[in-house]
Amino acid sequence: MNHEVATLAGGCFWCLEAVFDDLKGVQSVESGYMGGKTPKPTYEEVCGGRSGHAEVVRITFDPGQVSYEDLLGVFFSIHDPTTLNRQGNDVGTQYRSAIFFHSPEQERVAKEVVAKLAADKVFSHPIVTEIVPASQFHVAEDYHQEYFRRVGAGNPYCSFVIEPKVAKFRKQYLDRLKK
Repeated sequence: MNHEVATLAGGCFWCLEAVFDDLKGVQSVESGYMGGKTPKPTYEEVCGGRSGHAEVVRITFDPGQVSYEDLLGVFFSIHDPTTLNRQGNDVGTQYRSAIFFHSPEQERVAKEVVAKLAADKVFSHPIVTEIVPASQFHVAEDYHQEYFRRVGAGNPYCSFVIEPKVAKFRKQYLDRLKK
């Protein structure tokens, strides 16, 4: 099976994972950390802002079913790329908006997507999403994986933050959902 990898940061990794898990063509989504200086960072170090890492998702996808450009379209529809180091009440560099590219082609596509969004004035403020080379990916602790699927119902964070993003995605991309 053909596959590529995309690594994205757009606030809490639980939100991104919950959405991309439902997208047709996505084979797997792992929550983790990238872009920092601490070797083998822990959640506490990342959340404390001491490691320099961002919360990310590593998406393995079939480019024959979903393009990298389409993944970025979903990415920009489910988070606010205009707030520096913040998504809602989550504040700090660990919640920055970033695209960690794995090839020159991914870098080119990411820059084109951002330029088009800016030219089309999709957002009322400038996009601050970093486009930077992928570095070492650190898988987050087991309890972070598939968090929304495991914990969702009844959890306040899931109810107020993740569920609305998933609902918006499902409504906007109904024809792109896994069956």
